[in-house]
Order: sequence, then structure tokens, then C-alpha cells
Amino acid sequence: MSISKTAVWILLGLLILGLGGFGATNLSGTIRTIGSVGDMPVSVDNYGRQLQQEIRAVEQQTGQALPFAQAQQIGLDQAVLQRLVATRALDHEAAQIGLSIGDTNLRDRILEISAFRGIDGEFDREGYRFALEQNGMSEAQFETQLREEVSRTLLQGAIVSGVVMPDAYVDTLINYVGERRSFTWTRLDDTSLTEAIDTPDDATLRAYYDENIDAFTLPETKQITYALLSPDAMIDQVEIAEEDLREAYDLREAEFNQPERRLVERLAYIDEDSANQAAAALQVGTAFDTLVQERGLTLADIDLGDVTQADLDAAGEAVFAAEVGAVVGPLPSSLGPALFRVNAVLPAQFTSFEDAQAILRPELSADRARRLVEAQAENLDDLLAGGATLEELATDTDMVLDRIDWSFETTEGIAAYEAFRRAASAVTVEDFPEIDQLDDGGLFAMRLDAVLPPRPAPFEQVREDVRAQWQAGQVQHRLVAQTESQLPQLQSGTTFAELGFDAVREENLLRSDFVGGTPPDFMSAVFDMTTGDVEVLEDDGAIVVVRLDAIDGPEENDDSAALRMQLAQQAEQALAQDLFDIYRADVTRRANPQINPQALQAVHVNFP
Repeated sequence: MSISKTAVWILLGLLILGLGGFGATNLSGTIRTIGSVGDMPVSVDNYGRQLQQEIRAVEQQTGQALPFAQAQQIGLDQAVLQRLVATRALDHEAAQIGLSIGDTNLRDRILEISAFRGIDGEFDREGYRFALEQNGMSEAQFETQLREEVSRTLLQGAIVSGVVMPDAYVDTLINYVGERRSFTWTRLDDTSLTEAIDTPDDATLRAYYDENIDAFTLPETKQITYALLSPDAMIDQVEIAEEDLREAYDLREAEFNQPERRLVERLAYIDEDSANQAAAALQVGTAFDTLVQERGLTLADIDLGDVTQADLDAAGEAVFAAEVGAVVGPLPSSLGPALFRVNAVLPAQFTSFEDAQAILRPELSADRARRLVEAQAENLDDLLAGGATLEELATDTDMVLDRIDWSFETTEGIAAYEAFRRAASAVTVEDFPEIDQLDDGGLFAMRLDAVLPPRPAPFEQVREDVRAQWQAGQVQHRLVAQTESQLPQLQSGTTFAELGFDAVREENLLRSDFVGGTPPDFMSAVFDMTTGDVEVLEDDGAIVVVRLDAIDGPEENDDSAALRMQLAQQAEQALAQDLFDIYRADVTRRANPQINPQALQAVHVNFP
């Protein structure tokens, strides 16, 4: 979107001072450009400087060095090049239509860039020249760059300014979000049947199984053999000395032994007079919550959580002497005189060393067990690298051998670990077993024995699932037939109670509201209905009968007005951005960019 002139000046100032590393050293050789976009050259220094900026930004986000080869793998160099080409295309377009700023305007902008001011706050001519020299730029180059930046801003502003989204668009969004429905509904299950369903015989179940075989088809399954060394298996080898327990207890003494605390809220004021006026208002009946609201604050803003008497400094004694619910003060605080409300008393807690052992011993044992497991990782890796099989690992080490039929639906046992699931998803029959680590510190290695394609589960194995699904279908079918004759009566205005239904009335619900006991798509179905419609929705062995009683538009209040304004602004910004993106793409195409691969390579070799 368009950039204000202040933002432009700040941006350029930061560019001069913050991105000097690349431009200051410059590039050796005779290559000065990596290509051209229309009449505009794309300078080597500009490309190199922006590429270095992007690499540094990624390094700051990740906290790790980003080698240039890796930057290329993630397409960072191409992203910088595309952005730079698009920028130069806009510069070319601005030049073609004669859009620029005069010398006086340029001078005013340079004078207002804070990076070029001296200690007296005035423009420093020598500081200006020195800053540019340090960053490998001449005054002419910088001033040309500034002219181009301002021209681009003017060009962009001309494209995006005045974009207004039609009211119909915002109205549609508001109606979708804010429209309300009032309806009556009831849920009917097998207890509502007038006739019981007969027990199905094997022939009926097999026929249902065959007709719905997709529902009883097993997914692709990998038969995996794995060896596991878990910390739990090493617990028996761990011994915890009393001095270790004592040391752990001492380190966590503040956790085991806590002084008496209070749950406190603090409402601070700028001076004693303001605080005294607030205290006086409390005396004549003003609620503490009202004082908070008058300050434009919420209870979350003033909540101190649980505090000790020492945490409250000079106010501690008075606050700790107050009853729960009382407001005391004004009392001194780090933010000035304040009122304190006591919400709860948390008694002191004392856990003796003897009692704490029941907590500390399992934790220390588990930690030691994880270390024992970790210490075996290198040896296990060496054994596998030397050709040992998983079976041999289970025989010669503490690892335990097991097998699993794994699919994406498998979540029991070791398949509950994300690391195992990732490895199982990627493993192939050609892979050799490798040691990998689980989230709890356990080690495992796996071998893929076979891959079973999707196949029907044996009937005997899923007999009960077949029975349950057949039963649910029969119940739904019978209930639909049973209520079919009653639907016209509901549509004509007969109440649910008159037909013997135990119904629920819902008032003014939004599309996003949830109604328990209904199908997942219930509210979507309700919002597709018109007033007076009656629908029957199936829901896993039951049905839901719903009648739409009323449709109401969005509520008109301050919140809806604010939402309308927000949606309108977002829509207009999105439309303006889309228009500018289209314009920029067209400008770039017409400028016919020409990039020299050899020049690009000459820049890239300067990056480590």
C-alpha cells in the first residue's frame, strides 16, 4: 500500500545506517549491473545489499547462520530479484510518464531525514557526505534513489487511492456473520421408535457388509519391526542417593515451601489526590469495578496474581491484614498511590524433605534413566552401522523388539509418538534401520517388512461394527418414516409439544453458534432454510427435526458498526492491493526485464 512521506524518509535513513555492510565493501571487478528493466539499470550493489538484508533477517528470526547455498534452496535470491525487478519496473514507468519531484522538494526531504542531523538537531552537511561515503554511495546516487522512491510512492498512491468497496459487498459479509435464526428442534433416537427393530441375522449383516464395503476397508498398512529402548525400561538400573534428593529439594525449596499469599488487584493513580478521591468514592457506594472502568482499564489489566507480603513492599502489611473482598488504600506502590482489592487468601505451604521425596525420586529417576538411554545412542548407532539386525540389538543390548501394523489411523503404543509416526510414514523397504529419538528420550530403530494395500477387513473381525452401523441406519430409516406424516403439521404451525415431541427453542443464534446434541453441519442447514421450513437431519443412529421460526438481521449496535467499518477497510485495502499487484505485473511485463546470469553469479560468489 502507499507509504507516507515520513515513512519514506525514515526508511531511507535506516537503509543508509543499517544496510551499509554490503555497499561499504562494494564488489570488485567491472560489472556494475545485473541487468536492466526498461531504461532502468539494476545495480549489482543494490541487489547484493537487499539480498544480504534478507539473509540477515532470516538469521535473526531463526537464531542460526544461513549459508548462501541454503538461501538459494529456499528461493531467497529469486524473491529478492523479483522484488527488485518489480521496483525498477515502477521506476521505469514513472520516468516514462514524467513523474518526478523538483530539486526544492528533494532538498526538503533530505533535510528532514533524522539520520543526517547533527547533535544540534540541524542538517549536518559533512555528516551527510560521510554517511553516504561509508555506505559506498555518492550524493548523486542517493539523491537519485530518493527521487525514485518518492516517484514510486506517488505512482502507487495514484493507483490505490480512492478505491472504495461497494456497500453490497460489506452488507453481504455483515449479513453472513451477523444474521440470526430462531428455531425449534428435537432429537429422536431408538427410544422414540414405536416398533422395536428385529435382531439381524448373519445373512442380513453380510449383505450390509458387502453393500458398504468401503466403510469396512482397511487403509494401506505398513508392517514394521522395531527395537525400542525406553527410559521406563531403565528405571530399575537407576539408584538415587539421599544427597541427590537433598540437593534437588534445596534447589526447589521455593516451590515446596511457599509463604502465605494473596490474590490481589492493584488500581494505581498518578497522585495522592486522585487516589484519595477514588477511595472517597468507594466510601459512598461506588463499586471498585466502576473505578476500574472509569480509568479505561479491565480487571485483567490490574490483576497482580498471587503475591507475597514482601512483593507488595510498603503496602504488604495493610493488604495482608484485609479481609477477602475488601479494598484498602491508597497505599504506596511502584506505580504510585494505589487501591488494592484482596480476592483470595492462599495459605502458606510447607512440604518437608521426607514428603517431597515422593515427588523428587520419580523425577530424578526418570531423568537419570533418560541419560542412561542417551548414553547408549552412539553404541547402538555403531552396531547398526556395523550390520547388526534389530533382532541382534534386542539380544545384545537393553532394546526390546516388537512389531506393529501401522497406518495413519494407528495411534496406540509407540505410534502415539510423533517422531515414530514421521519415521513410519517415510520408511521404505530399502531403508536400513537407524537410531531415532522419541519425545520422552527413548530410542528406537525400525525396519519395514511389508506394505499391505487397502483391503476389506475380514467380516468376522468387524462384525460388531457392521451390526452397529446397520442398527443405526435402521433406526434413522424408521424414525424418518415415523415422523414423515407429522412434518406438514409442523409446517402449518402445530407446536412440537402438541405432537408429543420434547423440543428445544433457540432464540437469535448466529451461524457460528454451537448447539449440543445436533449433527456437525446443523447450523449450516438451519441457515439454508426459510421461515416455516421443517427439516429432518440424520445423526448417527438418530434424527433431528428442526423448524425455522424466524430470521432476523444483524444487531445494530456499536460493535456491529465497528465491525462494518473494519470489514470495509480490510476489503478496500485488499482490493487496492490486488489492483496495484495487477498494475505492477503489467508494468513489469511491458518493461521487458533483461537479467544477466553471469552478473548474478558474480554477485553470488561474494556470499559465504
